[in-house]
Amino acid sequence: MTHDFHPTVLREYDIRGIIGETLGAEDARAIGRGFGSMLAEAGGTKVAVGYDGRVSSPMLEHALVEGLTASGMDVVRIGMSATPMLYYAEASAADVDGGIQITGSHNPANYNGFKMVFQGRPFFGADIQELGRRGAAGEWVDGAGAVEERDVIDAYIDRMLEALDGLDPAALAELKVGWDAGNGAAGPALEKLAARLPGEHHLLYTEVDGNFPNHHPDPTVEANLEDLRALVAEKSLDFGIAFDGDGDRIGAIDGEGRVIWGDQLLMIYAEDLLARTKGVTIIADVKASRALFDHVADHGGKPLMWKTGHSLIKSKMKETGSPLAGEMSGHVFFADEYYGYDDALYAGIRLIAASARLGRSVTELRGAMRPMVNTPEMRFQVDESRKFAAIGEIAERIAASDAVADTTDGVRVTTADGWWLLRASNTQDVLVARAESEDQAGLDRLVAQIDEQLAASGLERGPQAGH
Repeated sequence: MTHDFHPTVLREYDIRGIIGETLGAEDARAIGRGFGSMLAEAGGTKVAVGYDGRVSSPMLEHALVEGLTASGMDVVRIGMSATPMLYYAEASAADVDGGIQITGSHNPANYNGFKMVFQGRPFFGADIQELGRRGAAGEWVDGAGAVEERDVIDAYIDRMLEALDGLDPAALAELKVGWDAGNGAAGPALEKLAARLPGEHHLLYTEVDGNFPNHHPDPTVEANLEDLRALVAEKSLDFGIAFDGDGDRIGAIDGEGRVIWGDQLLMIYAEDLLARTKGVTIIADVKASRALFDHVADHGGKPLMWKTGHSLIKSKMKETGSPLAGEMSGHVFFADEYYGYDDALYAGIRLIAASARLGRSVTELRGAMRPMVNTPEMRFQVDESRKFAAIGEIAERIAASDAVADTTDGVRVTTADGWWLLRASNTQDVLVARAESEDQAGLDRLVAQIDEQLAASGLERGPQAGH
């Protein structure tokens, strides 16, 4: 028995495809066989499996479990769940050696995929390519694993609520918060969590529906935050929190309806953490604002700019011992009192805790941030064969000039006006550009530099590509 995957589905950070076109049950079974074989060879015996609210998820879960047990793995099925619940099941149970979540994350309803953790570390890059190699070679271990079901939701919520221990109950009781689950997999956990939180909580779209009837569950797109913004205004709430489809990315709105972007949330979390622990390394991706890196340094932390991608950030945290990291995309990782994975529900509780500890409302914290003018993340189609080559050419030209550049992930150039970034996406045939300045004139000059570099490589910023 061998299996060939569609060339587009084995990606850098996860596995993702279109149901019935590039991804189906046979792929799920082969992923189970390959992952189970690799874990068996590493001495593991048990894998936790969860799935999101997409229509195709139960079918993929069934086939995945078949593949895992056929490779001798015992399987702990946690059922329909947010991705962080699966991470919790893997991190908190001594008998579990790996985990796989079936999820299409924030992709359209006809997509699905797999996020994996292997003996406590992210499973990505070369690991995912190895699944493809083993499938093509039929290089799988044979066995007969057992299956059990385990309900983890109550223990998961208990664990998250520890973030509020020691805080003033009277202050917490005053809070009024809005939450938007976007009909994603975090809905049921959010309902249970909100019922146990102090204060007043208003919930939107907690019913799991894989067709996402109200809005697309991607909190980094401002249009998807409109319902939450209206709720915050209508009920005079302190702030609002939104999740993506599988609950590992957070978005937020302050009491005045302003978006709190991923790097701005990290500024709040960093200020709270650094008030208690000086000198620690705090990581953000190359798309993050200079204001964040300055803010970390100003509060006694060591800012570290790193590559975009949740798996890459998690690995860098382990390497540096960093207690906190985040990305523009809303992945936030807490390893100070938590497990180091990205959990948007926990990040919501930590926003409540940070505001309480700092003695300032979320709106005040957002209002105190240095106003910067920046572009959104501009994504445009560039042929797969050309995207990395073009970034290489741009890096060479910049290196030959007197410009100040960081090439951690693509090219990030700092000038008197601010900074601009060009990088190749690891998951799609697109280039990503972003720029930030103190004023519009400066921003226009930075964007002109981006266009100049693209033109020199025979490219232009074309129509915007989706995620």
